[in-house]
Amino acid sequence: MGETKLTNKELWKVFRHQLTIRGANNYERQQNAGFTEAMMPVIEKYYEDPDEKREAYERHMEYFLTNDITSAIPVGVAAAMEERYATEGDIDPDSINAVKTALMGPLAGLGDSLLNGTARPILAGLAISFVNSGLGWFGPIFFVIGMAIVSLGVRYLGVFQGYKQGVKFVEKIQSSGLISKISDLAAIAAYTIVGGFIPALVVINIPIEYASGDTVLNIQEILDGLMPGVLGLLYTLVMYWMITKKKISAVKLILITMVVGIVGAWFGILG
Repeated sequence: MGETKLTNKELWKVFRHQLTIRGANNYERQQNAGFTEAMMPVIEKYYEDPDEKREAYERHMEYFLTNDITSAIPVGVAAAMEERYATEGDIDPDSINAVKTALMGPLAGLGDSLLNGTARPILAGLAISFVNSGLGWFGPIFFVIGMAIVSLGVRYLGVFQGYKQGVKFVEKIQSSGLISKISDLAAIAAYTIVGGFIPALVVINIPIEYASGDTVLNIQEILDGLMPGVLGLLYTLVMYWMITKKKISAVKLILITMVVGIVGAWFGILG
């Protein structure tokens, strides 16, 4: 393990690598590959032992998803925490992902509202007005340069200030015991959010009816009477069990779900 602090040159490497945060998005773990790419200069600097290096890479290959511009902030903080763990060894490595998870939600809302929902439309509106005023190519050039300044500026502050404040942040949370609280709250928030999405995103209908005289029994209505969305909940639990216990790839389960949906709709079992 190395003992020196990250230099400005190495932080600039982290900054450049962070630009690839959306370079390998995937349905299973979203921006994890891009985040790991951003952490490469840090991991390569501090870990010489192959097992320690592999452990560090695997640590950052966990699920990560937030606004791609503001993701520079957890990158900077994670760099500081990785450095602290490698040089001092006085923090739990699991706390690095705990902090990343805790920052994902707030930074996603902040980035989407202030950058995508405010800065981008304002700059686009100004660019369009320049074009309508007869300034031609100045409009799109203004928009590209303006968004580049905003994007790169936020990323720069995220990496450099996130790293700088991250060291102080780590020291504070180590002394206060905040890490365990962040881990617990992050887990609760993740389960709550995912659970809230189930009835809206996992919808299963069974359009099968049984008639007996004048009485018609609709299977879906009976199930909804017992518990609305129960099939979607059960299917989600089955998928969770197969991912966590059977270690089946989420991509394979997506394909299986597509096949089950198509076959079920073809035979009239699902609708």
